[in-house]
Amino acid sequence: MNNSLKIAFIIFITILSGCSKKKESSPSYNKGDLTILTDESFQSVTEALAEGYMINYPETKLKVVTKKEDLGFLDLLKGKARIVVMSKELSADEIKEYEKQVELKFLPAKFAADAVIFVVPNTSSKQSVSIEEIEKGLQSDEKEFIFDGTNSSNLNFVAQKLHKQPKDLKFSVIPGSKNLIEELNKYPNKIGVIGLNTFSRPYDEASIELRNKVKILPIESKGKIYTADYAGMREMKYPFTRILYFLANEGNFNIANGFIRFSCTQLGQMIVQKEGLQPYNIYKREVQMR
Repeated sequence: MNNSLKIAFIIFITILSGCSKKKESSPSYNKGDLTILTDESFQSVTEALAEGYMINYPETKLKVVTKKEDLGFLDLLKGKARIVVMSKELSADEIKEYEKQVELKFLPAKFAADAVIFVVPNTSSKQSVSIEEIEKGLQSDEKEFIFDGTNSSNLNFVAQKLHKQPKDLKFSVIPGSKNLIEELNKYPNKIGVIGLNTFSRPYDEASIELRNKVKILPIESKGKIYTADYAGMREMKYPFTRILYFLANEGNFNIANGFIRFSCTQLGQMIVQKEGLQPYNIYKREVQMR
């Protein structure tokens, strides 16, 4: 083989090798591993969506890890996480920092309507709680309201709705929503604050057991009563309705964006509905035939 042929052969092999490497490292939505960070309040729906994705794409392995909402967001900014589940509305400064660190436009992928709910032991005579009671109680030294933790999505959301900072509120803490429900009967004069998705699955035995331990208080506002049911969340009439959304730091169509797309399609939205939450992208339609 003369020198010209040798050089041509080497160039050919180099190009072929380079193409092979590019092919191996190209983004893929249907294979690989992904860790999803979520606040405990959204853990159930996140796990259900992850299971649905793995059933559809068997070569993927999705792991759901619980982390307080604020801390999960920080991990995303630092590149320690590829995707997080959020509920709070980010401030202009937080959005600016996201776009600076991640180098992507802030485009939250909304997938469900959830709610922060107020619960009392099922033996309590209390039938509802007003917005005024909530505002007053969170300024009282009696610490009438019990949250599932500091930096939790529930605390962040209630503070935001009341136009307050969490540090300015007075409250008690029992770590973990399920622990809070289990322990609430020891504090008959207190009101627990948890996420609806803690026990929203209609036919799940563990959810039913937790629901039977407490009573969900409707919210009274301006003389009207609002409940955290499908209609209340769909029409955003329940005052503490919140929208769940994904944030990712992937600029290509890899597994995180594949999971987001799946969660927002009809199949993913059906999973959201089976979780007892209001799907964000599909609504139940009733057709009357005449």
